[in-house]
Amino acid sequence: MPYRDADQLNTYLFHEGTAISAYEFMGAHATTRDGVSGYMFRVWAPRALAVSVVGDFNFWDVNAHPMEKITDGIWECFLPGGQPYDAYKFAVTGADGVLRYKADPYAFHAETRPGTSSKLYTIDGYQWGDGAWLEHRHSHQVYSAPLNIYEVHLGSWRRRENGDFIDYRDLARQLAPYVKELGFNYVELLPITEYPLDDSWGYQCTGYFAPTSRYGTPEDFMFFVDYMHQQGIGIILDWVPAHFCKDEHGLYEFDGTRCYEYEDLRKGEHAAWGTRVFDYARPEVKSFLLSSVAFWLKEYHIDGIRVDAVASMLYLDYDRPDGQWVANKYGGKEHLEAIDFLREMNKTAFTVNPDALMVAEESTAWPLVTKPAEVGGLGFNLKWNMGWMNDMCHYLKMDPWFRQGNHKDITFSMFYAFSENYILPLSHDEVVHMKGSVLGKMPGDMWQKFAGVRGFYAYTLAHPGKKLSFMGVELGTEKEWAFDKSLDWELLEQEPNRQLHQYIKDINRFYLEQSPLWEIDFDWEGFQWLVSDDNHNNVVVFLRRDKTGNELICAINFSPNPYEHYRFGCPPVREYVEVFNSDRPEYGGSGAVNAAPCKVSWKESHGMESSVAIRIPPFGAVFLKGQGKMRAKPKPRKKAKEAAAAEKPEKKAVKVKSAGAGKAKGADEPAKAPVKKPRKKPAPAK
Repeated sequence: MPYRDADQLNTYLFHEGTAISAYEFMGAHATTRDGVSGYMFRVWAPRALAVSVVGDFNFWDVNAHPMEKITDGIWECFLPGGQPYDAYKFAVTGADGVLRYKADPYAFHAETRPGTSSKLYTIDGYQWGDGAWLEHRHSHQVYSAPLNIYEVHLGSWRRRENGDFIDYRDLARQLAPYVKELGFNYVELLPITEYPLDDSWGYQCTGYFAPTSRYGTPEDFMFFVDYMHQQGIGIILDWVPAHFCKDEHGLYEFDGTRCYEYEDLRKGEHAAWGTRVFDYARPEVKSFLLSSVAFWLKEYHIDGIRVDAVASMLYLDYDRPDGQWVANKYGGKEHLEAIDFLREMNKTAFTVNPDALMVAEESTAWPLVTKPAEVGGLGFNLKWNMGWMNDMCHYLKMDPWFRQGNHKDITFSMFYAFSENYILPLSHDEVVHMKGSVLGKMPGDMWQKFAGVRGFYAYTLAHPGKKLSFMGVELGTEKEWAFDKSLDWELLEQEPNRQLHQYIKDINRFYLEQSPLWEIDFDWEGFQWLVSDDNHNNVVVFLRRDKTGNELICAINFSPNPYEHYRFGCPPVREYVEVFNSDRPEYGGSGAVNAAPCKVSWKESHGMESSVAIRIPPFGAVFLKGQGKMRAKPKPRKKAKEAAAAEKPEKKAVKVKSAGAGKAKGADEPAKAPVKKPRKKPAPAK
């Protein structure tokens, strides 16, 4: 296609809101014009009076390289020369006559903060080596496969001894074997799209096409993803289309007007967050965001996108007082334009990568989040279970005495567990802002705290839904997460922390090996309550099942009391064998295990004909597998009179003895079994 024809098509799609590869056209690209090598620059600034390119290549001279307006809003300029890593910005004279220096919204690379300029960079040419992973990903669909995610903030997972950040390449070499050894199979990264302020953790972004330069170059990040893939670890990116920061060099009032954001700040601003909201009705903004999703999936081989703050996009009144929000055209609070965008976003993602994980962080009861758009859904395939997370955090902080009055916190999730495709998150949000670490949430002394973490983690892995844990839970830290320093790795010098670390490794491997724990996560066929209402003992017992009928019983005790003979109804197998116990001594537990098989008896319990009695440790979890067939249930003994009547022979004439001969035994009297004398106990051998 001739150059100008391609330009016309790209600009048409961009203005239609359907361009999913706008990054190939917009921004800065190395090219040749009339035999001259240089860079083509394009930027969208519809109400600007003038735009020019300034940078290292022209000594930041506003007048050196003016741009030409080629369509209604797109400005273009070819600049001969230029070198990779040259810093540049767009000098935008707004409708108000004010000159603003803006970073390139489509830049592939950026200066390291506190610098705010974009950098010339070409992302072509990286030789990927993750073909085997991509095949594996396609053949192991998430719905019936294990998914155990390790959530990571790269800047605070580990740092160099002097406090500096570790670069992407060294992070990959250290993180991959660690995550693999721990038994996680995916890593979710807090936002790495370029952002100015460390304190925002990446959630206030300025560069939607640039991996942050804090840890290296775009090629370095490609290496990170590639290396993780080659080690069998998938990558999910946290991505923020709900809002953007108000930093002067970013998208904020880009052309001197509200360009990327809504004009009406009742829709266009989150006052509590100090951010602006994208205008989802504007075609050029839609092209920008859709292209960002496609970019990470295609160019960086990212396996999934976790979409932040979806609830804030769905509701026009989200975190806005009455009178400070505007209703939709039907008078409702649903954000119709954002809803349409989310559906289009997910459609785009699955077009680019049919195996993508599109994950919604959605905290309300909005229906059909993980259902297709054609049936009224939003089109995600996974959703964070925020209700479960809130309930569990509320429950875990309680003294066990009061837990019995809040038993619903650990059972209510099953009322809606299969309404969506859920991930159970124990995320970064739950270990900051005075909420306490996971260990710190637990009541009791230190032994009880560690036991509580082990039992809760086992419950999480056993509960229907995919899993996510924020980094550091495996270390048993008492401190909250701090974004500006490394995790407390020195804790592994202490025995309780080493034991917890080993426990997380072992139970994660156990989870990966046990198909009943993940093969049917989104349907009632994979779950059955055995004991749901024992609030007085703080115990729940349930069964998980895979597609072939293999079953695993999970018994969790959230109290400090050991139960030596806890009986519950169960399927009629010969016996149950313990296959995992959180209370084993090597994990720091008391050793309250079921060493011998637990025999099943025909004793009714919990509405079932057969039952078993097991040992459940304090704050502990027990996993059991059934084996063998149970003997047929004995027929119930008939009552004496009924039995005699059934066996009474046909009546015949009998002679009546005299009274002195004694009373004859009637046929209706029950026969007595002969009494066996007890055998003498043999004398002990000398």
